[in-house]
Amino acid sequence: MLNTLQYRIHQHQRLANLRLRLLHLHKLLLETERIAYEQRQGKVSRGELLQLVINHDQFAWLHRLSELIVQIDELLQADEPVTSETIDMLFSDISILLTPSELGDDFASKYDAALQHSPDVVLAHADVMALLASSGF
Repeated sequence: MLNTLQYRIHQHQRLANLRLRLLHLHKLLLETERIAYEQRQGKVSRGELLQLVINHDQFAWLHRLSELIVQIDELLQADEPVTSETIDMLFSDISILLTPSELGDDFASKYDAALQHSPDVVLAHADVMALLASSGF
């Protein structure tokens, strides 16, 4: 029984750590997009930014990362234990998504550009990738 409880606690901690790192990365990516938008369109309020994030094409690429964070939130709130297979699949999906590529899909190319322009994004990326690597990805 104790091993099962320890296992569940460990899985919950892995997900919580990943969530925090992804939230930090998402915040930095959102900030880089906000700055780029404001350079062309002028300053926006928090409320306007929220609407832009939801509805504007420039911010749409971030939705995939947002969806993964929501998926983690749902797993953390689930009544049933999260299987290691589910976590492994999630970690794999994140690892694939966070593979920058100049010639890749919209996310990969914009993520690549963000990594080229922001040392903070590079550090946050490295932080996420280190956690994934420690889990075998």
